[in-house]
Amino acid sequence: MKNEQSFNYEPKDRVSDSDLNGKFKHQWVEENFSNYQKSGQTISVSETRGYLGPSLATKKIIWLLVIIFIGIAVIGGKIFFLQIVKGDYYRNLAENNRVRIKPIPAERGLIYDRFGNQLIENVPSFSLSIVPQDLPQKTDERRSVISQIAGISGVSESEINALVKKYSSYSFESLTVKDNLDYESALTLYIQNANLPGIIIEKGTKRLYRESQGVGVASSLSQVIGYLGKISENELNELRPSGYYPSDYLGKDGLENSYETALRGVYGRKKIEVNALGREQSVIAEEAPVPGKHLVLSLDIEAQSKMEELILKSLSTNKWKRAAGVALNPQTGEVLAMVSIPAYNNNDFSGGISQEKYSAYLSNPDQPLFNRAIAGMYPSGSIVKPLIAAAALQEGIINQNTSFLSTGGLEIDKWFFKDWKAGGHGITNVKKALAWSVNTFFYYIGGGYNTFVGLGADKIVEYLKKFSLANTTGIDLPGESAGFLPSKKWKESTKNERWYIGDTYNLSIGQGDLLVTPLQAAVWTAAIANGGKVIKPRLVNAVLDPVSKKSYPKQTEYLNRDFISPGNIEIVRQGMRECVVYGSCGMLNSLPFTSAGKTGTAQWSATKQDHAWFTSFAPFKQPQIVVTVLVEEGTEGSTAAQPIAERFLEWWGTKYLK
Repeated sequence: MKNEQSFNYEPKDRVSDSDLNGKFKHQWVEENFSNYQKSGQTISVSETRGYLGPSLATKKIIWLLVIIFIGIAVIGGKIFFLQIVKGDYYRNLAENNRVRIKPIPAERGLIYDRFGNQLIENVPSFSLSIVPQDLPQKTDERRSVISQIAGISGVSESEINALVKKYSSYSFESLTVKDNLDYESALTLYIQNANLPGIIIEKGTKRLYRESQGVGVASSLSQVIGYLGKISENELNELRPSGYYPSDYLGKDGLENSYETALRGVYGRKKIEVNALGREQSVIAEEAPVPGKHLVLSLDIEAQSKMEELILKSLSTNKWKRAAGVALNPQTGEVLAMVSIPAYNNNDFSGGISQEKYSAYLSNPDQPLFNRAIAGMYPSGSIVKPLIAAAALQEGIINQNTSFLSTGGLEIDKWFFKDWKAGGHGITNVKKALAWSVNTFFYYIGGGYNTFVGLGADKIVEYLKKFSLANTTGIDLPGESAGFLPSKKWKESTKNERWYIGDTYNLSIGQGDLLVTPLQAAVWTAAIANGGKVIKPRLVNAVLDPVSKKSYPKQTEYLNRDFISPGNIEIVRQGMRECVVYGSCGMLNSLPFTSAGKTGTAQWSATKQDHAWFTSFAPFKQPQIVVTVLVEEGTEGSTAAQPIAERFLEWWGTKYLK
């Protein structure tokens, strides 16, 4: 039959729709077909054609498939996000729970004087630190741990919380809670808190600075070498790309600051496995740090000590409080000694200074943290007169024979510009004017008088700038001041006054608004001594690499040269020599070698004593040293500053001039 298909056996009974009693036909067929097949009966399809079709509508199937597809897509997307997009993040997160990269600080470079005397030591130090990542995540537990850390360290909970908050983005790195622990304290803390999560004891080093003399309260070396301080948040943000960490220290002043990059070295790294408390269990891999480079200074520690001793003794005897001294080689610019008194003890800053001690330094009216040698700005007084003389000679305004009559001063209208000696010095040429510091002569060549035309303010400023006034010398120390040179334009715009002839006269003798530093005075004295070359001073002679053993010496540099002819410079040199032979620098005449000098007394206050200056060089024919001394409120250069320079030169000559 058309709609019928026969099997091998006939069924014993036929079934009808009513016989199924509510069963689906296709279900009945499935359940009984095998029985018929086994019995050899045959079932006719035509007798079972009451098939109802699929149990779910096509539309429902489609919706079911859509839902399944969406579910798979969501799960797949989440897997993609976690594995691919955030894979590195979660991988690092998981890895840091077990394996971490820990920085290994490099040994900071040492500093030596010119003869190899070591001025700094790196001594072992320990610190109590926390790793925010290892602190408990639950608020109560975290608060409890921080409370225990506060009890251990003596640092308040608020300070610790502020520290964690400030460096929240550095959660995998250690944050120093307390510095400068000795070994016994560090060991005790480590044992007592072995099961406290997030707390670690870290080993490092701190600087121990050598005092140059020990005569005074603190060493003058502190102003030169400087100190290390804890890195600030702003500094960390700036230096982070260079490999700095929240627990780092860096140079804050002196050579520690200006040579920070060389001294610091390069951090190493080690890959460690930690336990649930963040304790190091094993080292997986390690990359050794590269130690910092050493500095060999131009400084002579004995010369530094001697100058400090002489200044301190003079201040103590005369009840003065503040002074500065500089000694340098006029041929190379090497600074042999640099003293600023009062000074501070940079060991106070090693490992962290207390707020109480730091406040005491800041509140001290004599400013011990202030390096007067490079940053103190003072009227120059008469020590600037050799530069005025050199400018007048170079411009052809005078020659070595040009003379003026000094009768005690010059009168212009109702104003009288006096000489320091009542009645004057008589007929005076440039050498005598330098020897006796005759103001009248410099009034003439600076501002002119009657029919004589002087340099004028603009030309004076031009030449003083050539000698590096109103500019920093570029010494390798931070915080150097440029000084100040007044001008017509400046006075008109700042004081709303015109420039008078008296302003030019004051500028000619180093008074008025002119300001210079002791280092600038030493540099221009060196230019007179060496024949007219303005040399760049330096404190570091060489940088040594402790790994390769190579030395990188510093070269002599010049700020200016060849703007004064050798002949004119020699006239000025002879005038400074005559200051020693028969003039106001006569104290140096007792030295067993030839020298030259210039005294200076700088007025700066109507109610306080004048500043005392003295600058000099020796030996006269082949100068090897310049010595410049300033005593604040020392009254006169010849009686306050000159004796210090004379005694220092005597010591130096005995030791180094054979």
